[in-house]
Amino acid sequence: MADLVDVLPTEERIHPNGNLIRELNERSLKDPDGFWHGVADELFWYEKNGPAFEATKEPPYGKWFERWKTNLCVNCLDRHMTNGMKNRVAYYWEGEPGDRRPTPYAELSREVTRFAKVLKDLGVRKGARLTIYMPMIPELPIAMLATVRLGAIHSVIFAGFTAKSISERVNDSKSKLVITADGAYRRGKVIPLKPIVDEALKDTESVEKVLVVKRTANPIEMQEGRDLWYEEVAPQGNVYVEPAKVEGMHPSYILYTSGTTGKPKGATHSTGGYMTWLYFTQQAVFDLKDTDVYWCAADIGWVTGHSYIVYSPLLRGTTSIMYEGTPDYPAADRWWQIIERYGCTILYTSPTAIRMHMKLGEQHAQKHDLSSLRLLGTVGEPINPEAWKWYYKHIGKERTPIVDTWWQTETGGILITPAPGIALVPLKPGSATYPLPGVDADVYMDDGTVARPGEKGYIVIKKPWPGEFMTLWNDKERFDSVYFSRFKGVYYPGDYAMKDEDGYFWLLGRADDVLKVAGHRIGTIELEDALIAHPAVAESAVIGKPDAIKMQVPVAFVILRPGQKPSPQLRQEILNHVRTTIGPIAVPDALYFVEKLPKTRSGKIMRRVVGAVVAEKPVGDVTTLDDETSVEEAKRAYQELKAQIAAGKS
Repeated sequence: MADLVDVLPTEERIHPNGNLIRELNERSLKDPDGFWHGVADELFWYEKNGPAFEATKEPPYGKWFERWKTNLCVNCLDRHMTNGMKNRVAYYWEGEPGDRRPTPYAELSREVTRFAKVLKDLGVRKGARLTIYMPMIPELPIAMLATVRLGAIHSVIFAGFTAKSISERVNDSKSKLVITADGAYRRGKVIPLKPIVDEALKDTESVEKVLVVKRTANPIEMQEGRDLWYEEVAPQGNVYVEPAKVEGMHPSYILYTSGTTGKPKGATHSTGGYMTWLYFTQQAVFDLKDTDVYWCAADIGWVTGHSYIVYSPLLRGTTSIMYEGTPDYPAADRWWQIIERYGCTILYTSPTAIRMHMKLGEQHAQKHDLSSLRLLGTVGEPINPEAWKWYYKHIGKERTPIVDTWWQTETGGILITPAPGIALVPLKPGSATYPLPGVDADVYMDDGTVARPGEKGYIVIKKPWPGEFMTLWNDKERFDSVYFSRFKGVYYPGDYAMKDEDGYFWLLGRADDVLKVAGHRIGTIELEDALIAHPAVAESAVIGKPDAIKMQVPVAFVILRPGQKPSPQLRQEILNHVRTTIGPIAVPDALYFVEKLPKTRSGKIMRRVVGAVVAEKPVGDVTTLDDETSVEEAKRAYQELKAQIAAGKS
């Protein structure tokens, strides 16, 4: 197990065993109503009737603020107009071409109200569903906030999904309005978003209007009677739109997440519990100061963006950075340039992005002054120790703590993480440390018994927490069976995990990403971590290949670090490294050298694509890939090794 990393200043708030966090956790679990009532009192409510929490007999086994009334937009914006924050910058926005727009809270509030007026004039009322398909421009959070101001429910779709993905989500939510843009910038090219929406709506019946925001000025078709330019219908000057008073359990949004099979699952979040959870976790995890410039370098199309770009920073009155483009365009130092320009103090990003910067090289970060950074974070997947150490050394300059966070679309916000806003704890590279207050987490074995320290099992959450999703839209039966039937009475996230002897949690990836090799369970994350730990390897992807004897055998694709050249000798050296790191059973059956891996535009590796290449099957829909040439790269590597094996040269 990794050693503790002493990156923390000596002061009274340090609790080497996480004592204060554990004490708060115990108190929150013993009296959830009292604990969360106290947090919620810091927010704005029209009415406070009844308890903050009530247990139920059916999943998700609890209701939060059911008889209270509030409005998410009011808490994000209106209350800051009178608490001294209205002139504070809400977003430093930067577009991929280099255009910039700082937006103070007062201006953001005015723009949201203008947008809400347009929506109201189009007939949007409490409970209506709206689909939003937009690039990373300020109008995206503006549209979301305008929607919840009216008590309507937004369904944001990542602006990289296909027409089919849009039509599936529109049909499930029965959206009557779609909000989109003419286009988006992507690596110097214009991605036409409106034509994708037009194609999607051929297979839908519920949509009555399409509201289009101008971004790229590329020519598009506007359907008379249906399509409207936002700029042409938006009111001039200041307007006021009365916020809807919504119940704590009123849905704030639907966010569709892909299942392993079948249609996407519409995770549906509440208003009161979700809002309270984000307000609490933003401070607990990021230890915010009034002077912070915070950057969650994700996309709003995913839950990370919903929770930690839009709602939680605004609830806290934080200044955020919002960036439209990719990390390495037009140059590999774009991110570090942005951090230096705005004096960014907190960077929250994914291990995939960190590994990409590792491959590009630390020299790009060294060209810029990153001394403003005081806290780093990771999100989206478990971070391997090598990437953690690189991030800590080259970006944090060996003085900046890293908050590794574990959570999901369904959880609404962060559940397990170091929490410097509560108490500083020693860090272990690759571990998310302890559950936050309110989170009753454990690790179960297959039979439902609690795993011993060091045993690998499944993470479970044994009690409700405020940010937990309410249901799956239109599919309560699937909600119950997917999340609450694996282990009776508890939430099953579907992630593989273990706890060590210090009580630290180690997340090991999706349970369906576990290979069964000759009766042994091996997580793909474990294998990828072992590969990346080799000094020649920058990034890796592991999949399972059917095997007549062992059931499955691992297959690996690796990207080498700059200066390293593929060779049969290096291949064998890396395989030997896996042998000594994990054991002979984990050694990949084949290892392919590639220059790029198939990834979505959000940075997720598409393992099904490399799996299809190895199985010599069609790769299927690749329209969400960031770079479609990565598929040909995988095929080239596969055929090359296949030829070498046939020639006896591998």
